[in-house]
Amino acid sequence: MGKGLYSEGFEKDACGIGFIAQIDNRKSHKLVKDALKMLHKMEHRGGVAADDQTGDGAGLLTQIPHDYFEAAAIMEGIRLPERGHYGVAMTFLPKTGQKNLFDSIIYEALKELDLTSFWMRKVMTHGDELGEFAQSNEPYIRQYFIQGQGLSGIDLTRKLYLFRKLTEFKARGLDDAKHFYMTSASSHVICYKGELRTWQLDEYYHDLKQKEYLSAFAIVHSRFSTNTLPEWRLAQPFRFIAHNGEINTIKGNINKMLSREALFKSTHFTNEELDVLLPICQAEFSDSANLDMAVELLVMGGRDLERVLA
Repeated sequence: MGKGLYSEGFEKDACGIGFIAQIDNRKSHKLVKDALKMLHKMEHRGGVAADDQTGDGAGLLTQIPHDYFEAAAIMEGIRLPERGHYGVAMTFLPKTGQKNLFDSIIYEALKELDLTSFWMRKVMTHGDELGEFAQSNEPYIRQYFIQGQGLSGIDLTRKLYLFRKLTEFKARGLDDAKHFYMTSASSHVICYKGELRTWQLDEYYHDLKQKEYLSAFAIVHSRFSTNTLPEWRLAQPFRFIAHNGEINTIKGNINKMLSREALFKSTHFTNEELDVLLPICQAEFSDSANLDMAVELLVMGGRDLERVLA
């Protein structure tokens, strides 16, 4: 028997993936805790390295916890803009001498796009219990709080998309470029993830255990890598989706996207900006990551999410 909007007939299998939402958009920490509990219950869906502590990847995508960040900002003497009038770029930086180089790339890109980072927040992590392999690649994790003059909502998120792609463009070919990655850059959502086992995610990220961390929805993923080796950046969820992978036509899909890029036009991006966004897909990433890149492009280009996924 169905109850309200729920019906058992609509249940589907989705190994390693979970989604939970408060249908009236009421934010709570309980929802975040429930999402983490759901993720923990999917430990059997992920892979584990020989050290028995390094996972193939686990992560959580939520709304930006504005109230939590606002309180943290006040502690540092910073005034946070209204919700939706700033974005957060959750960023992995390499733990090498190159860290400052990639940090400078971020500020160069911001300047070129007339954006400002008014707060760079060090994300508190607890890496003592990470596996040997995860520790050997563990990044510095920073959050850049960004605003643009008069920008908010989708206009700001589009500018943040361009900003993230510009940093990737500037970093291309540099040593350690593969260890430089933005898990999310948005005025709406934020993604905490890593080369972790499911139960390590909220042990690793201090933020996720705080009762002030509120969201009305969450997407979780426990990764068992199939066509790529585990990396911090390849943990899921990605920026729009959580996906089980194994797209056997991935090479053909990427080549088809490349062949179409010469014809790209957009009412939201100039031709010069489109040049920065290309190539959309990147062969060194997983099939899920490339699907996410395609979804992101179409949504940022103005299509409804429902149409994109259809």
